[in-house]
Amino acid sequence: MAATAQQPEQQDHPEQQGQQGHQAGLAPGDPGYRRVLIAAATAGLASFNAMYLTQALLPAIHEDLGVSPTTAALTVSATTGLLAVSVMPVSILSERVGRRRVLQISVLAATVLSLLLCLAPGIGTLIGLRALQGIAVAGVPAVTMTFLAEEIHPSHLGKVMGFYISGTSLGGLLGRLIPSGFLEVTGWRGASLAGAVVAFLLGVVCAWALPAQRNFTPKRITLAHEFGAFRSHWRNPRLVALFILPFLLMGSFVSLYNYLGFHLTEQFGLSELLAGMVFLLYLSGTWSSARAGALTARFGPARVLTLSTLLMVVGLLLALIPTLWATIVGVLIFTASFFAVHSTASTLVGAIATHDRAEASSTYVMNYYLGSSILGWAAGHVFEMGWTALILALIVVEVIALLLCVAASRNTPGHADRSAAPR
Repeated sequence: MAATAQQPEQQDHPEQQGQQGHQAGLAPGDPGYRRVLIAAATAGLASFNAMYLTQALLPAIHEDLGVSPTTAALTVSATTGLLAVSVMPVSILSERVGRRRVLQISVLAATVLSLLLCLAPGIGTLIGLRALQGIAVAGVPAVTMTFLAEEIHPSHLGKVMGFYISGTSLGGLLGRLIPSGFLEVTGWRGASLAGAVVAFLLGVVCAWALPAQRNFTPKRITLAHEFGAFRSHWRNPRLVALFILPFLLMGSFVSLYNYLGFHLTEQFGLSELLAGMVFLLYLSGTWSSARAGALTARFGPARVLTLSTLLMVVGLLLALIPTLWATIVGVLIFTASFFAVHSTASTLVGAIATHDRAEASSTYVMNYYLGSSILGWAAGHVFEMGWTALILALIVVEVIALLLCVAASRNTPGHADRSAAPR
């Protein structure tokens, strides 16, 4: 059912009153453009801070609660797993009530739950709270890309999307670095509370900065339409490749960082604070995601995706070398390349899906976090066989992703790549 056929329903949405059809997307100099930049950045900062708040605390949780590394890692996988299964329902809901409202509720609910983690009496309660947090935070990745695709002029979408992806990398950094720093002076509970306070404040800024929607038209939700939309997207070979890639790439990314802290403390004897400092490598993702739009416009998304995935394999190969510096350099290359892939692929989804964008974006995000949850947990059993076994398994995953990128590139003419890329 076409959204444009629902004109009478606009009267129920104040943000739509007075609008005659869709307006041109926001561009630099337009009222609201700067607020979108702030909202996009803080949405990523707050949500990823909250989402990965326990990842840097896994060794401390393992020791304090007496659980295995794989069980401790469930405090990450529970969040991303519940997020994955919640993305589509929340995305569909946003088609009716609006992206802005969903974003505001989601970012505030997720960060409030962060404040409660320090009160968990045991691992079961902690995992349960993290699962609820996954449901709460689902609205941010589910609708942010769609919100930006609708509200930003296409020629500036890559830049603004880069702000969001940069925010996710910085948010992931803060969500890990702040708690790991506090571990030197307090236990994991006090450390998680410190990170949670920062996440909540960023969430408040995001909810305030989000401008009113100008190009959203509510539509009636029917199962027939939603199934038709998803079926249509899965029949598009380019979208199928983009839907599978995030499962593989995000799964390997989270797997590496879930168990990197254990490797650094056990293999190289680093303190928890120094091991946590490795998350500063996320700054490379902030830089690479911001640069990805310009590289895509110049070389085309297929080349950027393929080269970036190849560099992820190179980074993992370096991490096999049993020295601290080789491991750090390898993780640096891996991290920067991952965020370049993610920024390019997520922008491309919004460009290729010219209809039912929320469904396309939610499918991408669902697979992204399913990979994080499923592969991130399964990798723990591989890690029990050693660091080398884990890295070799992740290389296999990345090679499969690389072959998928090459196959997608062959099915995509070069001029089509450039036409889909934001400029």
